This record gives sequence, C-alpha cells and structure tokens, in this order.
Amino acid sequence: MESEKKGGPMNRSTVKIRLMTIDDFDAVVGIDEKILKDSRPKYYKMKFDKLFRSKEFLPTSLVAELEDATVVGFVMGELYIGEYGISEVGATLDTIGVDPDFRRKGIGEQLIDEFMNHLRELGVKKINTLVDKNDAKLIHFFSANQFSPAESMINLERSL
Repeated sequence: MESEKKGGPMNRSTVKIRLMTIDDFDAVVGIDEKILKDSRPKYYKMKFDKLFRSKEFLPTSLVAELEDATVVGFVMGELYIGEYGISEVGATLDTIGVDPDFRRKGIGEQLIDEFMNHLRELGVKKINTLVDKNDAKLIHFFSANQFSPAESMINLERSL
C-alpha cells in the first residue's frame, strides 16, 4: 500500500467509485477533518440527514474507496429543479475531499468524472459550485476539471 501513496496516479482499478451511503459518515468526517484540521460533524450530520433521510433527494453523492474498502475521497452535491428560476435540471457540487495521504493520485479527477457521468444520466445539463476567490489551489483543481466562471449567474452576498 505504501507504494501506492507515492508517485503518480493510482490505477483506476484500485480505486472504486460508488454511491455514498449513510455508513460512510465517519469516513467523510475523518477525511474532512484531515483536510481542514477541524472537525465538522454537525455540518455532515445535516448533509447526511438531508441526503439519506429525506425522500425529496435523489442520491448524487459518491465516495472513492480502495480495494480494502477504505474510503479515501468523496464528492457531495444536490440536484435542483426550478430553484432560482432556472428551468433546466441542474446540480450543485458543494463538497469534495480527498484524504491528504492519497492526493495527486487522480482520485479527485476520478470522483469528478464519475459525478458528472452520474448527473448526466439523471438529466443534468449544468453543475455549479462555489469557490473562495482566494483559494488558488481549489480554483486550479476545478479549472483543470473543466469548470469555468458562470456566464448565467452571479453570486451575491450581503454582510450582516
């Protein structure tokens, strides 16, 4: 396993992408904590409750796991139909994470590819995400995965 952690991309056959289940909660929280150096179980409890306990949402979130079933990455998002006056079926990609020990192995790209394929099968035409304008690494990651600034929407904010 140690040899897989170093060097270039992992063989796609060693990483399986599958639909996320409620049982992936601890792994997702653990990966997020390794990335942010902060634990956000309340955030993920809210996300998991919405995704797995609500009958209103189709499953869209995915995990990447090794052959031994260790989860090493995840991507989460939601479908939207009609929100913000948008008539076509769309989706958001709101959270993505790859265990820092497995970065630069192509897992993030594989998650994005599978996420796009899955959403395309559900009839989605556009995927949106938000990125902090000062997060150059994340902007580069999304640019490398064919995301570009939206032409049809502007993110507005108001301080309170």
